[in-house]
Amino acid sequence: QVQLVESGGGSVQAGGSLKLSCAASGHIFSRCGMGWYRQAPGKERELVSSITSDGTIRYADSVKGRFTISQDNAKNTLYLQMNSLKTEDSAVYYCTAGCQFIRYWGQGTQVTVSS
Repeated sequence: QVQLVESGGGSVQAGGSLKLSCAASGHIFSRCGMGWYRQAPGKERELVSSITSDGTIRYADSVKGRFTISQDNAKNTLYLQMNSLKTEDSAVYYCTAGCQFIRYWGQGTQVTVSS
């Protein structure tokens, strides 16, 4: 069983920055693909960024150049640095781990960007 706990969400003005963290239970990065999804009210959950166990990184077109995904293996923590935030980035952000055909989700953290 993998447990994921997100933190770092909050309210920020457009143009500002936030850094999300996702603490994972145990050393899972070598065997699990990790990622961040988000879901805004009335919209489907969408992939924001992902990183595979071998380090391949993907970003949604809408966040390229503004968001950076990273992980600290020693701390078992996944990060999402979000810069130049826009109002349309407002959503609940979820950390996820895909491990041997099982997907795990965190509880989500709210990000609100105001104009």
